[in-house]
Amino acid sequence: MNITQISQPVSPGEPAPDFALPAVDGSGTVSLADYRGRTPFFLALFIGLWCPFCRRAIAQIAASEPALKSAGVETLGVVATRPDNAQLYFRYRPTRLRLAADPELSTHQAYGVPRPIPTPEFLRALETTLINPDGLLSQPLPITRAAEAIGKLDNYRENETDQADMERQWPQLKGQFLIDRDGFVRWANIECARDGLAGLGKFPSANEILTAARALAA
Repeated sequence: MNITQISQPVSPGEPAPDFALPAVDGSGTVSLADYRGRTPFFLALFIGLWCPFCRRAIAQIAASEPALKSAGVETLGVVATRPDNAQLYFRYRPTRLRLAADPELSTHQAYGVPRPIPTPEFLRALETTLINPDGLLSQPLPITRAAEAIGKLDNYRENETDQADMERQWPQLKGQFLIDRDGFVRWANIECARDGLAGLGKFPSANEILTAARALAA
C-alpha cells in the first residue's frame, strides 16, 4: 500500500538540518556542528525504546560502528526518549555507540522522516501485512503481532515513559543519513520507502551502509 504521509525527507545533495541534542551519556550536547568541517558521519534516527525494531537496530549499528570508523565515518544514533530513560536502558544493555536523546522527535521532523497518517487503510494493513525483519521470527507475522513477538524474544518490559513515548510518537517512521564533512546529506534510507509497510522494521544491512560510507569518505 502507499503510505499517506505529511512530510518529505531531506534528499542527497541537500544541506543537513542543524540539531543540538543532549548526549545520552550525560556529556553535554551533540550537534551537527560537532561533525561539520571535521568528519563525515552516519546519522540514525530511531523512535522510542518501546519500539522493538529500534532496539534491535541500535545493537546492529553498534556492531557496525568500528568498521564505519575504519572507513573514516563517525556514527551517531538519536533515540526518541528522555535521557534518563535511555540511561536506564543502556545501563543494562551497554553500548559504545554515541547516542543523543530527542523525545519530541525534533530531528525526525527537521530531516523530514515521514509520519504516516493512520487512515483506516493504514490500520487494516497493520493487521494484514506480514513481516519478518532480518529473519528474527520463525515465520512472517502481521506487523502488530511481529512487534509483540520480538518484544517477548527480547524479554523487554515497557515502563511508563515508554508508554507515554509510544502514545506521542506512533506511527513515526525511522531514517538514516550519511552526511559529509561539509554538512551535506550524501545518502539516505527511509523506512518503508521501497517496500511500503512490508518494509517496517527493516534496517539497511551493514554491507549497504559500509559501501555508502566508503564512497562518501573516498
